[in-house]
Amino acid sequence: MGLFETFSISASGMTSERMRLELIANNVANMNTASRPNDPNNPVYRRRMPLFAEQLRQTMAANGLEPKGRGVKVAAIVEDTAAPRIVNDPDHPLADEQGNVAYPNINIVNEMVDAITASRSYEANVTTLNAAKNMALKALEISRG
Repeated sequence: MGLFETFSISASGMTSERMRLELIANNVANMNTASRPNDPNNPVYRRRMPLFAEQLRQTMAANGLEPKGRGVKVAAIVEDTAAPRIVNDPDHPLADEQGNVAYPNINIVNEMVDAITASRSYEANVTTLNAAKNMALKALEISRG
């Protein structure tokens, strides 16, 4: 694997983790968004999560084509299918006939753990990118004599 491939793989990881952090931020921002239960015109916000997939490149091997990793990408953004939290609040403007209001089933603790994990993964990719950059600079320095 060459240095430029390392740069590309690290960059794809950073881009994917940035998207993951954006989705987490949206989830946290919308966790208290109220909705009328079972209202098709105003559905409950659903937690969104990235679905990662490996980017592959076909390389020629002695016995034919061989897949080779090229990083990661966000293949899709999926919505959580968990049922919404139903809170009885008859005074809420969006309450239904029984006084219930629907809220997204988002757990702040899970979101914060996911945010920390995404942040650490981003940092690991930055560290890898910096190490590859330093190796490239050292190689240039050695080649100059």
